[in-house]
Amino acid sequence: MRITLESDYALRILTALATHEEKVDAQTIADETMVTLRFALKILHKLVVGNFVTSYKGAKGGYKLAISPDKITLKNVIELIDGPIAISRCLDSGEACALNPDKTACIYHHIFDTISLDVARKLQGITISDVLDKKYTLN
Repeated sequence: MRITLESDYALRILTALATHEEKVDAQTIADETMVTLRFALKILHKLVVGNFVTSYKGAKGGYKLAISPDKITLKNVIELIDGPIAISRCLDSGEACALNPDKTACIYHHIFDTISLDVARKLQGITISDVLDKKYTLN
């Protein structure tokens, strides 16, 4: 499993927004996170649709977190951007297994599923607030 650059940037954008009490314009967000403005806008749109961020239109518009940073988990953001956390494509319900059509009977499917659930659980236990406060654990 590989977290995409888009998910990485989405986490950086949310972390940057969490450091501001007032709304922030897209250019400032792009500058603070080292993400191009065009890509930042694309990600911000997804974060607005996912209800993590509120957008304000107009000349004095901008973006602000829609929910508290202690309610935003890494897992939720990654899944919004990349889809379900899975270390193997065989876990995707759309993929067929060439070796065993009954995925539940495949030992590798079971192993990969267990590991994916562990990763998802760890990511669910870390919030944007934890990252900002450096109070997360990886146990």
